[in-house]
Amino acid sequence: MTASDIHFPSRNMFHSIVARAVEIYYALLEAIRILADYQPAAMSYTPVLPQGGVAYGCTEAPRGILWHRYEVDAHGQILKARIVPPTSQNQARIEQDLRHGLQNFGLAKSDQALRLFGEQIIRNYDPCISCATHFLKLKVHRR
Repeated sequence: MTASDIHFPSRNMFHSIVARAVEIYYALLEAIRILADYQPAAMSYTPVLPQGGVAYGCTEAPRGILWHRYEVDAHGQILKARIVPPTSQNQARIEQDLRHGLQNFGLAKSDQALRLFGEQIIRNYDPCISCATHFLKLKVHRR
């Protein structure tokens, strides 16, 4: 690996891709370590008898924390579920960075340039939000 001029924590939203790359590299090293000593379990699952209750948890996703909560009846049927993806948790920050980022980029630029730059900002937070298409509908009202 080569040295980088990027230092973390960083307030530069475009450094998120570098942070993700480091996380992926670490995950690959960890997977190699785990697989080196892997022994298959006798059973591939643990039998579970349904019962009523509430369960919750969170998992780390590349773009933040995904948390979820489930209420289940005595037969294992889900009565209520709430899933909060990272995108909704980051929404206020995405909007704030869009406002500041576009202002710093220069609002006098063409509508197309502003739209593309806005999409780039949003993808820094959530590369899945756009499904790799041009998704941002931008209306610029110039005085």
